[in-house]
Amino acid sequence: MFCPNCGKADQKENTYCRQCGKFLPDFDKIKRREIPPEVHLKANTVLNIMTAIGSLTLAILLYVFFLGKENTPVIIFVTAGFLTAMFAWQVQVFWRNLKLKKQIIPPSRAENEEKQEEIKSAQTNDLLNEADFSDIIPAIVTEYTTKNLKEKANRSS
Repeated sequence: MFCPNCGKADQKENTYCRQCGKFLPDFDKIKRREIPPEVHLKANTVLNIMTAIGSLTLAILLYVFFLGKENTPVIIFVTAGFLTAMFAWQVQVFWRNLKLKKQIIPPSRAENEEKQEEIKSAQTNDLLNEADFSDIIPAIVTEYTTKNLKEKANRSS
């Protein structure tokens, strides 16, 4: 390995450069595999369900044990209300997660094959717009210059 700072050769990974002292990480270990979005969606769905069930269960237990009892602190009912609101929030997040999953997960093979057949059966003219060459910029500046020089040479002769 070469030091990216000073260029000294024969360096070991996860050590310091023997010439300039810069730390040389092992880049192969740093590379992390990408996690597909489907895995994140699945984890979010599971966590949403668990949180919703937990908050609803706690809210129901608080209402069952303290509703109708004398001298119940107000904070118990406030907490039960917050737990009920958390349940409602988790339900709407779960719903949005399902909608997002429909958008992210790629279509099935059958749908892909149908699209491919549709593209094959269409004419090229239907798929592409007509080319517009009206505002093309020349590749080099000398194209117009040489063209003008030739016209001037033709006029003078």
